[in-house]
Amino acid sequence: MIPIHLDPAKTRIGLVGRGPLTVRRLGWFQGLGVTPLLFSDCPGPDLAAAAGSELISRLPNSDDLLSLHVLWVADLEPAEAEALGAVARAAKVLLNTEDVLPLCDFHTPAIVRRGRLVLSAGTGGGSPAAASFARERLAAAFPEAWDEMMEALAAERLKMKEAGATMAEMREAAFAKLIAAFGPPNLGGSF
Repeated sequence: MIPIHLDPAKTRIGLVGRGPLTVRRLGWFQGLGVTPLLFSDCPGPDLAAAAGSELISRLPNSDDLLSLHVLWVADLEPAEAEALGAVARAAKVLLNTEDVLPLCDFHTPAIVRRGRLVLSAGTGGGSPAAASFARERLAAAFPEAWDEMMEALAAERLKMKEAGATMAEMREAAFAKLIAAFGPPNLGGSF
């Protein structure tokens, strides 16, 4: 697996589905401040309510898929998911079909967000429960105080960069601030 972070401002994202897994994935997107193109030809009542006016009341066609970079699929019958996946892949769209490994070009990690800091844990689809467990450990290790810290570090980095600081100087200043707030990293102990 190659871990990456996609910028939704630069990535066209689609979500297709009908039921509770789609509602859950939509909630995940909304929690990240992302509004995917949401397609459903037969949305359950919870999905219709969660989607509101953002719902496109059909499955995506090939033109829709050509406009996307990434597509999440959930709650479709296996044959429908396979057919949609084939068209998406032909359009060079990265595909994730919820809990169907052969129809996943990527896997969605469990995440912890602390402002600009996004920590993720993934198992390549092998054990979502293990990724969730790791997420809980990360959440405990990185308290909410990191939200404000990330804003302060970003502002300080920008000032230093404008003043001509080197990457090493910016890193040293950030580490000093982090150690003062959270203590040194535990490089030898257990997590």
